[in-house]
Amino acid sequence: VQLQASGGGLVQAGGSLRLSCAASGDSFSNYKMGWFRQAPGKEREFVARISRSGSMTWYADSVKGRVTIPRDNAKNMVYLQMNSLKPEDTAIYYCAASMSPFHSRASDYPYWGQGTLVTVSS
Repeated sequence: VQLQASGGGLVQAGGSLRLSCAASGDSFSNYKMGWFRQAPGKEREFVARISRSGSMTWYADSVKGRVTIPRDNAKNMVYLQMNSLKPEDTAIYYCAASMSPFHSRASDYPYWGQGTLVTVSS
């Protein structure tokens, strides 16, 4: 499956942003989808994940309550809706696809999009 992330940009602290990830090349509904982020000088970290049907989601503690990860299997899309953004949310955000039962390890996701930069100004 090929993934294309978009929607990043510059936003003020407290603002909102919605990232999109378009999938192609394979049956999208077969994959659990995740979002990760990588800030300068830091390791890539888990942000959110959604099950194949969309009935289950998982979130990192750092974003819980501020972020949701909806998906639309008919459109082969997954999104990351981010609200109440903070400067520490500044990072490159990546969408990823997996069939693994584990949700927070980057190594369990074999398919990755190219990343989209989110910058939150204070």
